Amino acid sequence: MKNTNIQTIVLVALFTALTVIGTMIKIPLPTGAFVHLGNAVLLLSVLYLGYVKGSLAGGLGFAIFDILNGYASEAPYFIFESFIVGAAAYGLFLLFKKNPTHVWQILVIAAGTGVAKLLMTQAKNTVRQMFLGMDFVPAITAAAIKLPATVINVCLTALIVSFLYFPLKKALDRTFRQRFVQ
Repeated sequence: MKNTNIQTIVLVALFTALTVIGTMIKIPLPTGAFVHLGNAVLLLSVLYLGYVKGSLAGGLGFAIFDILNGYASEAPYFIFESFIVGAAAYGLFLLFKKNPTHVWQILVIAAGTGVAKLLMTQAKNTVRQMFLGMDFVPAITAAAIKLPATVINVCLTALIVSFLYFPLKKALDRTFRQRFVQ
């Protein structure tokens, strides 16, 4: 029991650190936004650790990245967003009884998660524009102009997770089975 708690803490910390690192691996876009690997780590953490622990790991990773890179005011939002996007991912994961066996199932989970990410980004950017004084329709339009980076992130996430999910799952299962048997 104690080993299980320690392993859980270590895995949450590991996925938090991987989210920070994944978000630091960024490709800047002309819009000022950037494409990064953090969303792929968030999705993997939800699939491996479950909804609460995986979303927490991803949210903390994004928050740490934000604090370290001058986006501290964004940190609370990204913790919140990680739980919303994580809920979409976990809901789709449950659709496959927490045991997807084909790449197409991972792509379905990633696509649904991507839709949640796009909706959250659009809502956040619309509210931000309205807070700055825009009316609703122009705010939606201005927010939509910023979506291409998120679309690229969503597609990259689907691609990365579809390649990594099964080999990493096999490695994690083998590692923890050996540890519990001993």
